[in-house]
Amino acid sequence: MGGLKERIRFIRVGTLDDPDLMPPDVHIYTCSKQTWVRLPDGANVAEQFYDYGKTWSTESQSRRAALFDQTGIQPP
Repeated sequence: MGGLKERIRFIRVGTLDDPDLMPPDVHIYTCSKQTWVRLPDGANVAEQFYDYGKTWSTESQSRRAALFDQTGIQPP
């Protein structure tokens, strides 16, 4: 993904001093979670990966589109 990696950064929430301040927006690949893992009632879940258009805010989708435009990469 030439050019894309230079423009984004990922931070693992578990590495933060207080990770409880940033609970997940969505739980992905829940089809393969262990049976003993309990997700909160009403949690946003996806059996595989999620649909950006249905999950991300309009603002987040705009930032994603701008990133792909800047790099000339076609979104998957």
